[in-house]
Amino acid sequence: MKNNYLLGFAKDRLQQWFLYWLVLGGGFIILLFLITSTWIGVDVRGRCQTAQGRYKGDCVEALIQVIDNNANSFRDRNYAIWALGQIGDPRAKTILEKYYTGKIPPREPYDAGLSQYEMEKALKLVKGGTNVTHLVWNPNRL
Repeated sequence: MKNNYLLGFAKDRLQQWFLYWLVLGGGFIILLFLITSTWIGVDVRGRCQTAQGRYKGDCVEALIQVIDNNANSFRDRNYAIWALGQIGDPRAKTILEKYYTGKIPPREPYDAGLSQYEMEKALKLVKGGTNVTHLVWNPNRL
């Protein structure tokens, strides 16, 4: 007679429990991904609208002008760098390379200078890096 118990529990009951938690956990992870991706898309759209309210051109062109204007705060310029990275448009490569030094300090306050860390991430994305949030929000509609 074979043993139908594992750790004191019926094996078929353990399989049901495992499947239940696997489905529940997987659903939670998918929901979290969708919420996070949507949040990113909303934030990028907001940054685009703000930039386009101040500068001419489409979203990418306006964000580039935000970065290139020294009159803007470092915080605004860093958010524009982040947004360009999320959009992933290759037109942003030139402006990002212009300000990228490659020297990333251990801590970078967003208000103290242009974030080299954000710039490095943005450069990877505009050069064709993978951005899975594009599955949820479409940067081409900006």
